Amino acid sequence: MTKTLDIVFLGLSLSSSWGNGHATTFRGLLRALNKLGHRVTFLERDVPWYAHHRDLRDPDFCDLRYYDTVNELRRNHQRDLQQADVVVVGSFVPEGRAVIDDLASVCTGQFCFYDIDTPVTLARVAEDDCDYLARRQIPYFDVYFSFTGGPTLERLELEFGARRAEPLYCAVDPERHYRNRNVIEWDLGYLGTYSPDRQRTLEALLLEPARRLPDRRFVVAGSQYPREIAWPDNVERIEHLPPAEHAGFFSRQRYTLNVTRTSMVAAGWSPSVRLFEAAACGTPIISDQWPGLDCFFPASAIETAGCAQDVIAILLGRSNRARLMMARQAHSLVMARHTGAARAREFTSVLTQPGRVLDLNVESAA
Repeated sequence: MTKTLDIVFLGLSLSSSWGNGHATTFRGLLRALNKLGHRVTFLERDVPWYAHHRDLRDPDFCDLRYYDTVNELRRNHQRDLQQADVVVVGSFVPEGRAVIDDLASVCTGQFCFYDIDTPVTLARVAEDDCDYLARRQIPYFDVYFSFTGGPTLERLELEFGARRAEPLYCAVDPERHYRNRNVIEWDLGYLGTYSPDRQRTLEALLLEPARRLPDRRFVVAGSQYPREIAWPDNVERIEHLPPAEHAGFFSRQRYTLNVTRTSMVAAGWSPSVRLFEAAACGTPIISDQWPGLDCFFPASAIETAGCAQDVIAILLGRSNRARLMMARQAHSLVMARHTGAARAREFTSVLTQPGRVLDLNVESAA
């Protein structure tokens, strides 16, 4: 039997998924921790951008609270932070450096960092250009949880002084991502907020195939795309797709495309949550190529492409049977290893391994 933990997260946003992949990650992890019986609080900086686009105002799996300034965070939430068994600061928290300095002197339990943007963070930290984490602060944390695995974990410890670096990848919620009975509308689709370093790959692997296959249908869903982009006539645009609609969106695609940010490709071992969501919905995936991809999806469970012709060959050359067999294998892998429940167990397991402060065993903790 394990005792109930009081866990406090400080993250970019839980309440809004608008242009923000962090919300999906936090929602799945916190929901799973709640199901395991832990008490979870999420502290979010109240900023206009997310306040105007909130799609989760009153979560039933955690206590969501807002603060306006670092001083208010200290004044109104210091007791909760002091008494928490675990405090986790996420990447891109506004004024994160000041927040971390404050918490380092307050927390009496485990103090952790959850980097949902590890390659971006390390590049900025190395240049002393990161406003949410300073290099000197990395050794403050008992555990540095990272969205990126592989060699980056060793680099965190040896080069940046992390006491302990552990992977905590994104995950999917099977209760919200599953195959529905929607009729397939698009041969290939993509879900992702605009990013300049992804756009060239999106052009090569979706827009160019669309131009060459005018009788096929394509779709791109996501916000912040520049108005000057010339979308082919057979590419449908969806400006924003809230998490509740992701399953239906993936279920209407014959294939879905995964495009990885340049920094994530360079680091490797950085799976996107869209990979796991699509697989959970039974939708076959075409992905760009990056080191470590086969650790999550073997070649038999995913298609990879490096140019438009690769995509066209897949769309025109794969049988329906082969496509569905690949999707079933990816689905099985994700359900076994990459759910929110799996991540919650990994998270608490790391905190209770030898040498950790916490002991979740009720008998030995008494």
